[in-house]
Amino acid sequence: MEHIVVVGASLAGLRAVEAFRREGFAGRLTFVGAEPDEPYDRPPLSKAYLAGDADRSSLALRAQGYDELDVDLRLGQSAHSLDVSGRTVGVGDESVAFDGLVIATGAAPRRLPTQPDVAGVHTLRTIADSDAIGAWIEGDARLCVIGAGFIGAEVAATARSRNRAVTVLEALPQPMVRGVGPVIGEVLARLHRARGVDLRLGVGVDAIAGDSTVERVHLVDGSVVECDAVLVAIGAVPTTDWLEGSGLTVDNGVVCDASLHAAPGIVAAGDVCRWPNEQFDGEVMRIEHWTNAAEQGTHAARSLLAGDDAAPFATVPFVWSDQYDVKIQSAGRFSGEDRMEIVSGSVEEDRFVAIFERGGRISGVLGFSQPRRVIQYRRMIADHESFDAALAFAAENP
Repeated sequence: MEHIVVVGASLAGLRAVEAFRREGFAGRLTFVGAEPDEPYDRPPLSKAYLAGDADRSSLALRAQGYDELDVDLRLGQSAHSLDVSGRTVGVGDESVAFDGLVIATGAAPRRLPTQPDVAGVHTLRTIADSDAIGAWIEGDARLCVIGAGFIGAEVAATARSRNRAVTVLEALPQPMVRGVGPVIGEVLARLHRARGVDLRLGVGVDAIAGDSTVERVHLVDGSVVECDAVLVAIGAVPTTDWLEGSGLTVDNGVVCDASLHAAPGIVAAGDVCRWPNEQFDGEVMRIEHWTNAAEQGTHAARSLLAGDDAAPFATVPFVWSDQYDVKIQSAGRFSGEDRMEIVSGSVEEDRFVAIFERGGRISGVLGFSQPRRVIQYRRMIADHESFDAALAFAAENP
């Protein structure tokens, strides 16, 4: 290969670029990013940066700069088309030829079907989004958060840390109940209510109302939430619209094989990648979290260089969230329908570890402020230990 193009200048794309040079690729590297900023860390956007506890420079993913990578860094330019057979990517007014391609375009926040474009209505993905939300919080706004997933919960926690009035609306009967089950869902609900969040569960949003700026949210049950700002945090969709007609298989992301190849000479990584994870019997996954993006970006680069000899990307997903004084961490693959056992600590004290079972093996772990134990069980998941073995380990290590 003489020229590799990496589309998507965030964590996965950057780790791919770094891996190419580390693995000895000496050819041309073109790094394309839709945002004007150099690659930056996104998790602080809902936490420390939003709260004003971290400045913009602290978000940089690569403090040492880009000169040593010898990369053609094209920021503020979106890829808009891909010709697989012709081996070109449309970037701005140019058609960029490539020998190898990494697709790392991430995901974009999902919008409500009737979401209005008025001042005060936000989603959160970029520095600009966080700055806009932060300005409202700084101005003593009453914040309404639609969605109690990680992003919504983290922004709610950050706003409450500034003593702002926060209402969180969630359509499910408990926060994240489909993913973690009712017991832990109840813990999450209590965590926010104890800090003064007006958490309303099992509610549907009818409309966001306001003339030039948002004024209220109307709910399906006829009630109204008066507010000055709204965050819509109802998930994300992979950024694949630019791949329409490319010939790649796109279905809730770029569909790849186990080695992350979407086609010969084309790989994908990060939020946009959907692949069969051999660690979990080939279950097809698309994961929107930091650790996966970092690991997958590196692996995608190696896979592209290895071609037909590429190894599968088999991993135990790892996710974390900081809310108030609680560090929530999880690893593996599980849902609220799986068997769950609390094996350490107490849910009443918001300090515990829960493990999950699928097919007789430990498939997942979730911990509240128990990082060391989460890592221990993550290793057991990677080793395909039985659930009984995990329970025995817990009994021996209370």
